[in-house]
Amino acid sequence: MDLVSIIIPYYKKKEYIYSTIKSALNQNYKNLEIIVIYDDNDKSDLDFIKKIVNLDKKIKLIINKKNFGVAYSRNLGIKKSKGKYIAFLDSDDLWKKDKIKSQLRFMKKNNYLITHTNYQIINEEDKLIGLMEIKEKLEYRNLIYSCDIGLSTVMIDKKLKNSLKFPNMKTKEDYVLWLKLSQKNTIYGLQKNLVLWRKNKNDLSYTVQKIKDAYTVYSKFLKFNLIKSLIFVILLSMNFIKKAFIQKT
Repeated sequence: MDLVSIIIPYYKKKEYIYSTIKSALNQNYKNLEIIVIYDDNDKSDLDFIKKIVNLDKKIKLIINKKNFGVAYSRNLGIKKSKGKYIAFLDSDDLWKKDKIKSQLRFMKKNNYLITHTNYQIINEEDKLIGLMEIKEKLEYRNLIYSCDIGLSTVMIDKKLKNSLKFPNMKTKEDYVLWLKLSQKNTIYGLQKNLVLWRKNKNDLSYTVQKIKDAYTVYSKFLKFNLIKSLIFVILLSMNFIKKAFIQKT
């Protein structure tokens, strides 16, 4: 039975982190290691996190000296991981019990190196508010217009470990990695609802940051010129708005 490494960065999600880790521990696939990376200058939540870590030997805790950011923390988790497969879980999202087992079976049966799944959308009170239904496969030419991958749904074969590095960005760091991987690998979709993705209330400054980072994706990482980068930022934003309407239940 192959080991699956689950990487969970933590930053100021005290009200959700216990449920998140329990959803990983409660998987019906049991050969797991859960790597929690504490990434906060404020250490006031650390004792609470340590109590959760002590619940099970599968859980390992890494404590960053300061807040380095989610990209750094995930990259550190990848480096420390021992599993044949790597899965990502944000500290306020939840997995259904058969998430790992179903996805691993899907990957092994078809020899896929990277996959993602459908996800249901919940609000801050755990109320179901939407659904993201994915396509059977995504390639670079599709993904460049719209990021249709939920990070907490992704599982990757460690054969791709040398390509697994999130860029240091405040947002869109996962989008850059998916684009990079999709240039050489098809990303396959398991069309089952296996993840609960939490939608938080975003303030204006966060929205502006996402737009800035979207421009960085196209201009810096994809090397598009100014006009082409702006056009793709507009297209990405339009697709985001379109998805928001489709996802509503």
